This record gives sequence, C-alpha cells and structure tokens, in this order.
Amino acid sequence: MSDRPPSNARPSNFEIVCRTGCARLGRLKTLHGTFETPIFMPVGTNANVKLMRSDDLKRVGASIILSNAYHVAVRPGLEVIELHGGLHNFMAWDGGILTDSGGFQMFSLKNFRKVSDEGVTFVSPYDGSKLFLTPELSMDIQRTLGSDIVMVLDHCPPIDVGYTEALDATRRTHEWAERCLKRGVKEGQLLFAIAQGGAFEDLRRASARYLSEKDFDGFAVGGLSLGEPFEMTLRLAHATVSELPDDRPRYFMGGGSPRTIIELVAIGIDMFDSVYPTRLARHGAALTSEGRLNIKASRYRKDLSPIDHRCDCLVCRNYTRSYIHHLLNRGETLAGMLLTYHNLYYMFRFMERVRESILNGTLEEMRREVAEIYEERRGSPVDVLALDYNGARRHS
Repeated sequence: MSDRPPSNARPSNFEIVCRTGCARLGRLKTLHGTFETPIFMPVGTNANVKLMRSDDLKRVGASIILSNAYHVAVRPGLEVIELHGGLHNFMAWDGGILTDSGGFQMFSLKNFRKVSDEGVTFVSPYDGSKLFLTPELSMDIQRTLGSDIVMVLDHCPPIDVGYTEALDATRRTHEWAERCLKRGVKEGQLLFAIAQGGAFEDLRRASARYLSEKDFDGFAVGGLSLGEPFEMTLRLAHATVSELPDDRPRYFMGGGSPRTIIELVAIGIDMFDSVYPTRLARHGAALTSEGRLNIKASRYRKDLSPIDHRCDCLVCRNYTRSYIHHLLNRGETLAGMLLTYHNLYYMFRFMERVRESILNGTLEEMRREVAEIYEERRGSPVDVLALDYNGARRHS
C-alpha cells in the first residue's frame, strides 16, 4: 500500500474492491462505462487501433483505448472531429477513450519540436505546418475530442538525460500540470497528472509528492519503458507509486508486455497502454500460453496447430499456423489482421487472469508462471519492441 494518505481532492471515481499485497483490484467510473482494473488499453494513435475495426475491439474484450490528441488535432483536424460530434462518433467507438496530451511527442518527434516554458512548437512531420502546443491548448483539444480521460501536457525527456535536464523537465511538467488544472476539462471528463523525473529516484518521488497535492482524478508514471533496463523500470516506478495517494488510479504509460504488466501490478499500478501486442502481430509474432511465437519461422510451414491450443478466439478456432505462415510469407495484410486479433484477445484474457489472481490471492503464483514463460533475455522487457528505431513509440 502507498505511504500516502487518501487525496483531499473531490470524491474519486475509483473504487478499490480488494488487494493482494500492494496489488489492487478496482473499478474506474467514466462517461462511457465503468472499467475493472488492472486494465490494458490498446493504442489507437490516429483514431484507430491498426488492423482492427471497432466491433472487433469489442469482440476481443476492449473496453477503453488510447488515442493521441496531438496527432488527431493535426490530422484530420479538430473541425472534422467537431463535425462528427467528438472522437467517439468519429471512430464509431462507444467504449472509453484516454487521450495522450502530446507530451510524449516531445520525445518521439524530437527533431520536429522546440520546447520552452510557455509550450512546445511542433513542425508537422506530415506537411511542415507549425503548431504551438500549450497546456491550455492541449486541454482545449481534449475537450473537443470528448475523451473520457484527459492527460495533462508534460515534458517527457529521454531516460538517459543528466540530472539538471531531468530536473528542468520535471519543473516544467509541474508548472504545466497546474496550468492544465486551471484550464479544466468538461464535466465528466477525468484529468490525470503525469509524474516525471528521468532516471533519478529522488526526482521521481518529489514529482509524485508534488502532484499528489493537486486536485487530479488520477496519476500516471511517465518517461519510462523507453529502453532502460527492466530493473530500473521497476525501481523508478516503485519510487513513484510509493508517493501517490492510495485512492486514485495509477497509470503506467507505455508498458504492455505480460512480464512488465504483472510486475507493475504487484507494486500497485492499475492501468497500462502499449503498442506491444499490435506491433508484434504486424511483425509476424504471436503471444501464447507458451510464450512468444515467431510464426514467420519456417518450422511452421506445415504446422496444422492453432496459434495457441489453449486459446478459443476466432482465429485459433479457424486458422492454422501453417496458413498464417503462408500469409506472412506472401506479405498478405490478412496475416497482420489475424495476429492482431489473436494478440489482443490474449492480452484481455491475460488481464482477466491478473484480476482473478488478485481476487483469489494467487498473484505470486501467476508472477512466477509469467516470469518463466516470458523470460527476458537482455535489457528491458520486450516492450522495447514498441519503439521504432527513431524512438517514435506510441504509434499503434
């Protein structure tokens, strides 16, 4: 449990149902439904989860997804979103939506931006147009989008910056968070702050303490899962969580491998997003009860087994590894569609098991199982696959 007392802010939309150690089974109430936590959110940066229709997302078990305020504001533009009456109608999605503020693009689009205390100037990688994104404009954009959970604009530095630069980014993050809070959101929208601090534990703790005194509906751990060693991820996330109020949801931004999720659940994280399962699928890999499978491998050419013999998704009930291997070998889009469907189905069944393990007190047993199946061979967990070589992470 966090050392921090309950927040003195307005009543929380988050209810803790039960605990196993520091892990929490909870319910988060939003405008588009009440969601059980711990929860995984697929990433739909451009108002779509790649290769998935909205009804497919519902079918595999998604209840809330992530979209990106900056990218949607640039293309198609807010006037198009307004014509549709908001982001939910635009993408024909009646579940929850969390919108990232644009802060991460200061990391992923580092060659296309200039940061000051007032805000950040982006040069569009699409057409060269400029956008001066301030905390106030980020709030205005997300009000127009009508997302259920709104993220403050934060300054996300690379994990390897020095102490002075990390301190400056943390200070700026705090100032921007207060400006976002002052600007406000629409009635019913939830506003989450983001703790930063680079690779420095004292800055992480100080950031979490500072933001905890403010009237936010939830708190995120930002600036991690950027390729740092797994042990560092866990240590810095724990330092942050230990200073957050107990009665608010905690969101780890960008972590999505099974091993990452279960270890962070164990220290008290409630929410996750990542491109991990969808990007793996587009590279020909499947998540299974026996670990990760590279279906491109030649040994699957005549394999008549389903992707996962323990899985009952539509893909595993109807298609063989051999067929999907053939599609991958021929560069067919259907291969990515089938693997994306399966991987997301796997992730939502995985999260169900995580919640059940908290409820029945078997989380430790599940942690050992996942550690054995998804043993990390080097560096950070395979969330690092969610990074493009240019560092652009959250593109679904």
